[in-house]
Amino acid sequence: MAEGRVMGFMDLFRRKEPVEARSSGAGYTAAIMAAREAYISGSSGLAELTGTVQTCVSLWEGAFALADVDGAPMLTRATMARTARALALRGEAVWLIDGDRVVPVSDWDISTRDGEPRAYRLSVPDAGGGTRRTALAAEVLHFRGSVDISAPWAGSAPLRRARLTASLLHALETALGEVYDTAPLGSQIVPFPETDAPQMERLTRSFRGSRGRVLVRESVNVSAAGGPTPTVDWQPRDLSPDLSKSMTRESLEAAQAGVLAAFGVLPAMLTDKAQGPLIREAQRHLATWVLQPMAELLAEEASGKLGGPVAIDVHRPLQSFDAGGSARAAAGMIQALAQAKDAGLGPAAVAAVFGALDWSEALKGPD
Repeated sequence: MAEGRVMGFMDLFRRKEPVEARSSGAGYTAAIMAAREAYISGSSGLAELTGTVQTCVSLWEGAFALADVDGAPMLTRATMARTARALALRGEAVWLIDGDRVVPVSDWDISTRDGEPRAYRLSVPDAGGGTRRTALAAEVLHFRGSVDISAPWAGSAPLRRARLTASLLHALETALGEVYDTAPLGSQIVPFPETDAPQMERLTRSFRGSRGRVLVRESVNVSAAGGPTPTVDWQPRDLSPDLSKSMTRESLEAAQAGVLAAFGVLPAMLTDKAQGPLIREAQRHLATWVLQPMAELLAEEASGKLGGPVAIDVHRPLQSFDAGGSARAAAGMIQALAQAKDAGLGPAAVAAVFGALDWSEALKGPD
């Protein structure tokens, strides 16, 4: 009894081993992480791994890296490029205003009033582990693309708006990858005698990955009472799958064209027969109808948060304006003015023809 009391008293001075706790990876935290990953990367999270999507993302990223930014020195070219990539893959980009610079934000929670953000709880990424900060809406640059009216505080990426097409492209490229990885392309086989199911299973497994080989089996020629069977064995049979019957090429091209159109890139731009004029028109279409409106939205957000007018121009650095058409129009107009002057038309008549413009100075001759 006394010994037990002594041992219990001495246990107070012994070092206690820490209790080790491990996570199975299938609990609530893992489910939340998976849901968050799906929210960030899209419906499946794998369509963005295709070359078609990365081509579109690179076009967006390069265009915004070259954009002219006036009134916001903190929006550097690297910041604009990362913003474009986030808008393309996630649909929104958040930057914390910290003095004369902006800090990237990897994750955030929003408190809203009347659908407009009021406060943010931000996660700032770092190599040794991220930090959490709280900031008001005026301290955060929140760039959003394709905002839904039911959730005006969040943007949506093109892949999330075209989930069916993105899933189709992912499924097709995955299926083609598996076919070229495992199918016995270029292999041939000749008939063989009837056998039991286990041998057939082993034979089927032996064809996996056997590319470009001629698999020879024993002859099926037999002689019976009625004489030998017709010599039909030793005729090769091709084992390459016929993908043309499943319209693989047409389906893949349609899925790629749908994803390109969702990003604002004309599908004809990436065809084999694309020429220079088509490439220029496709670039002009992308800059005019997709990138410049998005740049105007970014400039409006930055102007409201940075306290001064901000302008973002994509057309000038990309040379997306129709320089050739403008030159031809100017040349035709000058020629028409010269002909009108030779014909003796006055400024009023010229203005009636060309519009309500003041052509009197142009029609005046040298003194």
